[in-house]
Amino acid sequence: MRPPAPNPGYNRVTQRPKEVCHAHLLFLPSATEIVYELGLQDQLFGVTHECDFPPEAKLKPHVVRSVFDGMEPTSAEINRVISERLQEGLGIYDIDQDVMNAAEPDLLLTQAICEV
Repeated sequence: MRPPAPNPGYNRVTQRPKEVCHAHLLFLPSATEIVYELGLQDQLFGVTHECDFPPEAKLKPHVVRSVFDGMEPTSAEINRVISERLQEGLGIYDIDQDVMNAAEPDLLLTQAICEV
């Protein structure tokens, strides 16, 4: 049996009409906490791997992951990998483009890389 054809007037993830759908993606844990505090969690589609508060935020799809997921690198390895990625014009995190595209977000909250 074939899945139903997508309706172009509806968000693919939420199945709500696009004109009333607000799919937010948050790449910043503190922004996730604010969204929940404001009671807007139903509009939140995706978070980062670091978003752990409130606990239910961990159930949202992870759009952003560490390039070190599943690894336990040394400080020297972290420094080397991050330096190489920045020289190559890459970010220090991996973004799941499939999840991001499926959400069709109308709001993305993030921050610039902090100087350390």
